[in-house]
Amino acid sequence: MIEIKNLTKRYREHVAVSDISFSVKKGEIVGFLGPNGAGKSTTMRILVGCMPATSGTVTVDGIDVFDSPLETKKKIGYLPEIPPVYLDMTVREYLAFVGRLKKAGRGRALKAEVERVATLAGVDHILPRLIRNVSKGYRQRVGLAQALINDPEVLILDEPTVGLDPIQIEQVRKLILELGNSGRHTIILSTHILSEVKATCDRIVMIAHGKIAADAKIEDLEREHDAPLEQIFTQLAMA
Repeated sequence: MIEIKNLTKRYREHVAVSDISFSVKKGEIVGFLGPNGAGKSTTMRILVGCMPATSGTVTVDGIDVFDSPLETKKKIGYLPEIPPVYLDMTVREYLAFVGRLKKAGRGRALKAEVERVATLAGVDHILPRLIRNVSKGYRQRVGLAQALINDPEVLILDEPTVGLDPIQIEQVRKLILELGNSGRHTIILSTHILSEVKATCDRIVMIAHGKIAADAKIEDLEREHDAPLEQIFTQLAMA
């Protein structure tokens, strides 16, 4: 479903992402794991077409992200690290605005889609409220709701539980598992939180210093290194 080959991103002399390659099968939940500054968000921005690469290729469902950006964007729901919300809109207005951008219908169809994603993300009870007046955790959940509009085949979630309280974190993790287990969604979850990866992901792709450090199922990686994921993460991140 997702294929990244020899992807590199340079900022003059600084190499943020260095010749990385990995793929994600349809229906997989993959944890894109790495410490802060490892290149996770840069890779995600390139994958969704928000940033050009220096070199390499990225395809989603066989469609090249760089050659056909609008076609690939139709297949992707994206939650960036900082939710792209407009503070002067109500939650309902914002989700309806995103729904129109994503051509999720008009009138009753759009209203139904807004209510569907708001319910999934747990923000249906704050639909009338201005986004500036809700907490950081709820803004994060509104960002998740906009990513779910139009039921995209691919979900790219960059640090989706940042700012949430423990109950909200558990709810979002449960939702991610439900979406992945439905068979309709392929999910990349970018994070540096190991418990999040363990709770939700089938497999991890670990990045450190802009390079792929590991790509395996968690149990296989722990068996290979004869160590828990926490210890492996520290070793590979510091190498």
